[in-house]
Amino acid sequence: MKGMLPIFLLSAVVLTGASVAKDQVAARNGIALTAEQAERLAALPLKCLRQEFPNKPGETLASAADIGSPRGLHPAFYGCFDWHSSVHGHWLLVRLLKTFPGLRVEKEIRRQLAANITAAHILDEVRYFRRAEETSFERTYGWAWLLMLAAELLAFDDPLARELEVNLRPLTDLVVERWLDFLPRLVYPVRVGEHANTAFAMAFAWDYAVAAGDGKLKSLLEKRARDFYLDDRSCPLEWEPSGYDFLSPCLEEADLMRRVLPEKEFAAWLKKFLPQLSGRRFTLAPGIVSDRRDGKLVHLDGLNFSRAWCLYGIAALQGYGHLRPVADAHMRHSLPAVAGDSYEGGHWLATFALYALIAAGG
Repeated sequence: MKGMLPIFLLSAVVLTGASVAKDQVAARNGIALTAEQAERLAALPLKCLRQEFPNKPGETLASAADIGSPRGLHPAFYGCFDWHSSVHGHWLLVRLLKTFPGLRVEKEIRRQLAANITAAHILDEVRYFRRAEETSFERTYGWAWLLMLAAELLAFDDPLARELEVNLRPLTDLVVERWLDFLPRLVYPVRVGEHANTAFAMAFAWDYAVAAGDGKLKSLLEKRARDFYLDDRSCPLEWEPSGYDFLSPCLEEADLMRRVLPEKEFAAWLKKFLPQLSGRRFTLAPGIVSDRRDGKLVHLDGLNFSRAWCLYGIAALQGYGHLRPVADAHMRHSLPAVAGDSYEGGHWLATFALYALIAAGG
């Protein structure tokens, strides 16, 4: 693409012995995220978290009185084009603060996080969520990322993180309530490659439940995962991707069950669900983006990152190490496109790239 900046090319490093440089999150096979790259990733949400427009609101209007500006409706999470992208942009910044202390942009990151996630702003977000017309607002994709942000704050031993985690808690608790109410009523999982995918959101909710020690949520997630997916067989991976996918329905399901099932049970399930993955010659072509200025077509860069993090997770199992090069190929295909002249991808792709790079670190 014209104007596309290839600044996120994977770093080829040689790791010797047991030591890794402090400014790197090391991954096997020479893939690493450096502090310099971390700052470039951080630049994207830093640019858009407080950018109100363009904006894609998701509200349901009961009357003209419900119409408001993005910032007026969502004083914490109004930037980055839509609510969920703002939330996971905050997650990215918290993760980078924790992983790379001393970044040159650390002060600005802290300033923006503190300005957005205030107690008053979060109570306004809670009031919005409690509108009678908004019981399904951001269900379940935005719920998943909100819990990921909460989990990241819980895991970060830092005074600002403690303050933000407390400020966020009323919304975190409300989202947990929504999960506990919704999952028992969901008869069939949503098996699509976009926001509504049930397995993707349940995997992130599971990670939060583990981090927070929320046994009630964890037990419900395990039960519903087994209800929805335990008997699945021969997922048609060859049908993927659809034109706008940024998630793989087959691989996201496997990514959830990898968490929920004991290792031996998961290995047996995976051989029935995706038997082709066990083949040493297994290949999977990265998704191709024909126009990165198109907000839907650019989803396929996100698909390459989400496929990669799912494959890295499975590759950690005995007998599946051959999947790492497949994941690496997906990373190499889309990392150069993370930053560029288009807001359509820039407002969210950095988050997907970072999560995949974390998974690559194993």
